[in-house]
Amino acid sequence: MTSGSRLRRGGIAAALAATLAVALAVGFVTARASAAPELPPVTPEELVASVLDAEPVALAGTVAVDNRLGLPAVPGVPGEGLTDGTSTARVWSDGAGRGRLALPRPDGERTYVRDGTTVWAYDSADRTATRTPAGADRRPEPGQDPQAAAQGIVGKLRGTSAVRVDGTTDVAGRPAYTLVLAPQPGERTVLREVRVAVDAESRIPLELTVRGTGPDPVLRAGFDDVTFGPQDPSLFTFTPPPGATVEEKPAPEHRPRSGSAVKPRIVGDGWDAVAVGPLPRHAGDGVRKPDLSALGTPVSGPWGSGRAITTNAGSAILTDDGRFATGAVGTDVLGAALAR
Repeated sequence: MTSGSRLRRGGIAAALAATLAVALAVGFVTARASAAPELPPVTPEELVASVLDAEPVALAGTVAVDNRLGLPAVPGVPGEGLTDGTSTARVWSDGAGRGRLALPRPDGERTYVRDGTTVWAYDSADRTATRTPAGADRRPEPGQDPQAAAQGIVGKLRGTSAVRVDGTTDVAGRPAYTLVLAPQPGERTVLREVRVAVDAESRIPLELTVRGTGPDPVLRAGFDDVTFGPQDPSLFTFTPPPGATVEEKPAPEHRPRSGSAVKPRIVGDGWDAVAVGPLPRHAGDGVRKPDLSALGTPVSGPWGSGRAITTNAGSAILTDDGRFATGAVGTDVLGAALAR
């Protein structure tokens, strides 16, 4: 069915960001599906409403991601989690804001722990622990809240989508409904559809699939195994190991403001909305500015000149005068947004 209401400005830009956040951090490998289970009928409107109303639950699971986004490597920017391929992780949540994420790596493991007041990040390779106050407006650390990421996508895309329920499936041994959102005619997006497997009992999203114009999904993310129920409270505490280096980071609201703090403006709405704004200046923050000169291909238009970067989920233009435009669209739509 097609929803009649329109999204507020910035729908797809925020939705794409949420999708990439899942790809970079959650990890999920698609669980092996068995025969489609028999479940009571549900309308698209009922399923969407139940997904958005679902409360976080305590759980533990193994997750992984099959990433085919085609994101380019950026010189001077660490590329962990950005390249195409699969990765796995373990996640734990108490359902009340505390969580733990373990990311295995060839040289060790990176662990994130949110205890309610503090977020810890520990790298076993260099034995460095970073402590950050968990401010009220702080987003969850990578991978700690996959439910919120999927809920954000559903909430932001439903207003400009044809929404339907495409039968049932089995994810991590749990029966689920398949919710499908596709762009309405006229949406100038490179994405074809977003599919969310919704747990039949809890209405928690268990799997996310994003499809572009090609035959294979650009992102497929889902629990390989998951157990719902109370977790050991000790999982949500962290004490740096003896000899570890501890670094302090200020809360987001106390960090120095820079060019990166400028919010982009949103041109258009829905699936083909474009975020336009100034590139981060990196002035006086001690961080070397990434080298963007080798990225993409040269482009120009009424808006000026710059470089265009195309991925399987969208594109971006970085202008020579220090602006950017990005969205789940082609470069022609980006150029029109920059010219406005």
